[in-house]
Amino acid sequence: MPVSTAEVITSRPDRYVKQLVSHLGVKATAAVDGDGRGTIALGTGTCVLRPGGDRLELLAAAPDGPALAHIQDVVARHLVRFAAAEELTVDWTPPAEAETMQIIEPVASDYLLTHGTPPDEVLRDLAARTREVTGGAAMMQVAADEGTLLTMLTRLVGARMAVEVGVFTGYSTLCIARGLAPGGRLVACDVSEEWTALAREAWQEAGVAERIELRIGPGLATLRSLPAGEQFDFAFIDADKPGYADYYEEVLTRLRVGGLILLDNMLQGGRVVDELVNDENVTAIRTVNDLIAHDPRVIVVLIPIGDGVSFVQKL
Repeated sequence: MPVSTAEVITSRPDRYVKQLVSHLGVKATAAVDGDGRGTIALGTGTCVLRPGGDRLELLAAAPDGPALAHIQDVVARHLVRFAAAEELTVDWTPPAEAETMQIIEPVASDYLLTHGTPPDEVLRDLAARTREVTGGAAMMQVAADEGTLLTMLTRLVGARMAVEVGVFTGYSTLCIARGLAPGGRLVACDVSEEWTALAREAWQEAGVAERIELRIGPGLATLRSLPAGEQFDFAFIDADKPGYADYYEEVLTRLRVGGLILLDNMLQGGRVVDELVNDENVTAIRTVNDLIAHDPRVIVVLIPIGDGVSFVQKL
């Protein structure tokens, strides 16, 4: 699905959002939500209108080039007409496919990575060993900054009991274990004896092996075998995407009030925004994103770190 954006400098972005939604809403589906964000669905295309302090951001998407050009033209023409006194210009970016989007520009991403606490020797060696042994599957390992974040958040919530669904070679597990309060325990769920063998070596070297209870078997079955009732302070879900909704529900019922769940890969390389992409993983993540966003039991924010991480706190 091609997408295009435009940034229009104006002192009255909220006013134009309301005018565009009101006027185009006669012949299209249009609405403004509580924070002033407008959405216009015209034909097969959609345009999101986001007001800022001194600008209006336009995000257009459609199933093909002609449909995208149509909604670009309609929105731009009406905006320029409504803002005749300001003589606004609307310059759309060239169409691009959503799945080729870079969530964070590479230069900015490199700067972020080099201005956070770097991984120590154990983590660096584990990352290198993972690349050597697992080949292309190494992309499943969390990045160094996400690992640091896991340690920090585990400490911030004062976690004594944590659970992880999806261990791979144990980088994230090690990071969570390091953040646990004294005497803390981490239940780590995975299905691979081969890959978790690398994890065990790293945990032993890091001196955290005694804090980790590795359970090999289907993640959902492992979670359902755990005692009922609130027992966990922190959870990390990074496993098979079709299982996310079930993992989330089982973990949430065992999470204390104020506890935190992190879910990884929630942007799927940007493909979640492309309605034409409906493979099993993207569909599953799109569903669970909607589920969590409307779950009255939690508050959630989706952060563009790595491939997107949802921070979910139980109310």
